[in-house]
Amino acid sequence: MEAAHKQPAQAQVRLSGKEWEELRETMRLLELPSTSDALREGLRLLHHEAKAEAMAQNISLFYRQRSAPPPEGDPAPTEEEFAAADAAEW
Repeated sequence: MEAAHKQPAQAQVRLSGKEWEELRETMRLLELPSTSDALREGLRLLHHEAKAEAMAQNISLFYRQRSAPPPEGDPAPTEEEFAAADAAEW
């Protein structure tokens, strides 16, 4: 089964008119030459997002109800630092 991912495959997708227009606009903005290129890029990004979500869920499962510790050498923010960050305007 491992070699199966190396074989080209075809997929079909049904898009609404709005989805089609968004796809075409995205292709123009990102200069993607074909629908296939655009869909492959979308799948690549979706896969990346799914992996990040899985990692976040694993961290949550590991720490359960506790907070994850701050990185070494980076102390937890003080209440004053939180307040300053909340008051900051961007």
